[in-house]
Amino acid sequence: MTRLKIGVQIRPQHTTWEAYRDAWLWADEAGIDVIYSWDHFFPLFGTHAGNPYQNNHFEAWTLQAALGAQTKRAQVSCLVHCMGYRNPALLSNMAKTMDHITNGRFVLGIGAGWAQRDYDEFGYVFGTAGSRLKEFERGLAIIKERWQNDVPAPVNGTIPVLIGGGGEKVTLRIVAQYADQWHAHGTPDVWRHKSAVLDEWCAKIGRDPKTIERVCAARPEQFTVLEEYVKGGATQLVYGWDHPWDTGQLRELLAWRDTMNA
Repeated sequence: MTRLKIGVQIRPQHTTWEAYRDAWLWADEAGIDVIYSWDHFFPLFGTHAGNPYQNNHFEAWTLQAALGAQTKRAQVSCLVHCMGYRNPALLSNMAKTMDHITNGRFVLGIGAGWAQRDYDEFGYVFGTAGSRLKEFERGLAIIKERWQNDVPAPVNGTIPVLIGGGGEKVTLRIVAQYADQWHAHGTPDVWRHKSAVLDEWCAKIGRDPKTIERVCAARPEQFTVLEEYVKGGATQLVYGWDHPWDTGQLRELLAWRDTMNA
């Protein structure tokens, strides 16, 4: 039986550096399996001092580097980095460096991008969904190639790639070709359907679908729903966590994980 994992996306919005650091260190000590940030430049939601969009926010890669070096147990990742914000050759080097900082605990979470405000205010070309997916696929090929040739090599020879997204015609095909892990949102029925489509893409390219870890969101007040995801093949459930950091639901999730793994 595959061990069930609990991840937490600690969102770097409406908080301080000190509080954010403390949340990561608590999660690592508590036994969270994977700690995620997100790759945005502004808060996405929530209220703080009136306007939710003009409050404290911090950048993903620098947070990962600072905190990946301080954590000891959990894997370190992001849901998800945007390919369009950084040159893919640079991304490969950043990921390799993070891999060494964490002694092989880093997972490159990556997607094609969707948050237009980030693109517009930082001067990136938003383009179309199609153009972003083309650049995404091209970038993944470059990243994988560089990991095979650059020095030093990743700690374990390569770095796991998590792809976020549920587009059935293009994104899931790219997942089947490049990903070690896949994350998507949706009700259990929707999520299972997309997981089945991913299996179909794996069959078309000759890949064993069992080699792709399935990841989805988690809400601990709905354990019967979480069990439906697990029955559908999910082996990692990710909880979204915002400041102020209430640890109660995460403790419940960890206890439930341990029961499921017993």
